[in-house]
Amino acid sequence: MDLSFSPRDEAFRAEVRQWLADKLPKELSQKVAAGAELGKADLEGWHALLNEQGWLAGGWPKEYGGAGWDPVQRYIFEEECCRVHAPRIVPFGINMLGPVLMAFGNQQQKDYFLPRILNGDDWWCQGYSEPGAGSDLASLRTKAERDGDHYVINGQKTWTTLGQHANRIFCLVRTSAEGKRQEGISFILVDLDTPGIEMRPIRLIEGGREVNEVFFTDVRVPLENLVGEENQGWTIAKYLLEHERTNIAGVGYSQEAFEKLRQMARKLTRDGKPLAENTLFATRMAQVECALEAMRLTNLRMLIEAQARGEAGSAPSMLKIKGTQIRQEINDLARRALGPAAAPFPSELVAANIPHPAPADQARSAHSYFNNRKLSIFGGSNEIQREILAKQMLGG
Repeated sequence: MDLSFSPRDEAFRAEVRQWLADKLPKELSQKVAAGAELGKADLEGWHALLNEQGWLAGGWPKEYGGAGWDPVQRYIFEEECCRVHAPRIVPFGINMLGPVLMAFGNQQQKDYFLPRILNGDDWWCQGYSEPGAGSDLASLRTKAERDGDHYVINGQKTWTTLGQHANRIFCLVRTSAEGKRQEGISFILVDLDTPGIEMRPIRLIEGGREVNEVFFTDVRVPLENLVGEENQGWTIAKYLLEHERTNIAGVGYSQEAFEKLRQMARKLTRDGKPLAENTLFATRMAQVECALEAMRLTNLRMLIEAQARGEAGSAPSMLKIKGTQIRQEINDLARRALGPAAAPFPSELVAANIPHPAPADQARSAHSYFNNRKLSIFGGSNEIQREILAKQMLGG
C-alpha cells in the first residue's frame, strides 16, 4: 500500500500551513508551546477563527457546516497544527456529540444543536464515568425515570473534563433495570442550568482543575432530549468512543513532544557531554522514535483503509493503546532529562537550592508527566482496549 501523500494532499498541507502562519495568534501559540493552561476565552477564540474559515469541524459533511475532509486531510491538519503549537480543538461537541447527532439524532436535534456547536453557543461536556463505573461503564447507576413529558435524573458523574466551562452535558443514564446491563442505558442531552445540578471541581495530581464531578438531584429533562431510541444508549456510546479513542492517539502531538525532547537532550549535559550522547538515554530516545514512526505509518494506513471500507474496525483501540504508551514514555524521558529540576512545583526547587536550568521546560515536563498519566485510563483503559482487540481479532 502506498502511504505517500498525493499532490492534492500536499497542496492541502501548503494551504493549511499558510493559513496558520497568517491567522494563528502568536501569543496563543506561545502559551501552547510553554505548556501554559489555556482559558475558556483562548479556546473559544481559536474555535471562532477556525469556524470562520470553515475548518472547525473538518470531519463533518459540508451539509452540516463541516469541511468534508477525508481522513488523510484531517491527519494533515492536525500534524500542521501541532507543528506550530496551535491549541487542540475541544473534542466534546465537534468530535463526539456532533457525529452522534448525525448518526442517531432526529432532524430537529440536528437542526438545533449542530449549528450551535459550530458557532460557540454551546460548550458540551461528557457525562459517562461514575464512581464505580469507569472502564466498566455498563455498571453505571445514574437513573432517568419517566414522569409525564420529562425524565427525572438522579445520580452522579465524575471526571467531567472542562465541565466548568460547559453549559450542556451529554449523559449515559439508566432507563431500565431489565435484561443485560447494556440494554437498559439511554443517551440524553442535559442543560446544565437545569435546577438540581451541582458541579464540583476535582484537583489533579499536578495541581490542575480541568475535571469535575457532577451531581443530579431530581433533574427534569424533556423527553425530546433523548437521542435515538430509549435503551439504545450502549450502541451510541460505543460509536462515540470510537471517535474519542482515535483522537486520544494524538500522533501529531507526540511528534511535537518528541521534538521538544530532542532539543532538550541536545541542550542539557551529563558529565560534560550533551544528554543526547548518553548511551542509555539515546537508546531510549531511539526506541521511542522508532515506535512513533511505526505508529504514524500505521495510523496513515488505517485511515486509508477506513476511508475505503467506511469503518474503523479495530483501529481505534490499537491506536489508543500505542499512542498513549508513546506519549507517556516521552513525558518520562523529559522528566528524567531534567532530573531534580523536574520537581512538580518550583517551590520544591527553591527549598532544595536547585537552580532552574530551563524553567519553561521544567514546568511543561512536570505538568505533562503527571497530567498524562490519565491517558492510558480514560476513554476506556488500555486493559479494556486489549480485551476489545482480543474479541475482535481472535474471536470469543
